[in-house]
Amino acid sequence: MDLRNLRYILEVVKWQNVTKAAEQLHITQPTLSKIIKNLEDELGVILFDRSGKSIQLTDSGSVAVRHFQSMLRAMDELNVDLEAVANLKVGKLIIGLPPVISSVFFPKIVATFQQHYPNIEFQIIEEGAKKIEHLIREGHLDLGFVVAPVNEDTFETMPLIQQQLGLVVHQHHRLAGREQVSLRELRDEKFIGFPKEYAVREHIVKACRAEGFEPRMIYESSQWDLQAEMVAERLGITIMPEAVCKKIANKHVRVISLHDPVLPWHLLMVWRKEEYLSYAMREFMTFVQAAADEFLP
Repeated sequence: MDLRNLRYILEVVKWQNVTKAAEQLHITQPTLSKIIKNLEDELGVILFDRSGKSIQLTDSGSVAVRHFQSMLRAMDELNVDLEAVANLKVGKLIIGLPPVISSVFFPKIVATFQQHYPNIEFQIIEEGAKKIEHLIREGHLDLGFVVAPVNEDTFETMPLIQQQLGLVVHQHHRLAGREQVSLRELRDEKFIGFPKEYAVREHIVKACRAEGFEPRMIYESSQWDLQAEMVAERLGITIMPEAVCKKIANKHVRVISLHDPVLPWHLLMVWRKEEYLSYAMREFMTFVQAAADEFLP
């Protein structure tokens, strides 16, 4: 059923005259008569009573016209809504974010983005990077922020931060006066770390094993600020992303560079390959990329 033809029918109802309606529609009277006849044949009913001086709706025609009006109104509303989405007036993004980086830069980015697009709704799912990758693969998240490397056969990626991991120790720790520390010097230390599903934890464990030892994890927490407080209480040491280390305000801890080896920490924005990218997603990706120098540490 052609919606344009339904509009033609309503024009006939308005003028109660096929010739007059055809003039208003800028089509010929035979063409309009044929459209009416074809629609009547399609529906199996007579829409108009043509026996009088003006044509009138039949009972079936009155019922049909009410539905035609509803259909056309719904289509008009659909077009308005689609235009709103296309203009980023409305939309929703479901984003995966590891707690370790959630306070580093994300609030600034979202706040500024929503100043431009106040009706874009954000739903934030806080999980470790590995869980975020799984949720994106399963279609539960639009995009996420994770730590490299990722499977590039599965994900599209946008690099955001390229930094290193830093060592956090108590101010009176035996290594506190050093500018650099090698990873193997931490063989006998007590580690405070992120949970096992966090990519940072995985990178640290792999690096330690490559140096010939298994890190002794005595506490774990997903909250970087709690880890820093535990270090301040001399419960152990921790290794964190450089961006997070810069946010530690506790005067009782020291941050030291790691070398031999350097532990990279590269943050990516990722989404599923061949995924449909909504207007809101595309604009947000563009915004993050453009704002990286301003907001990312």
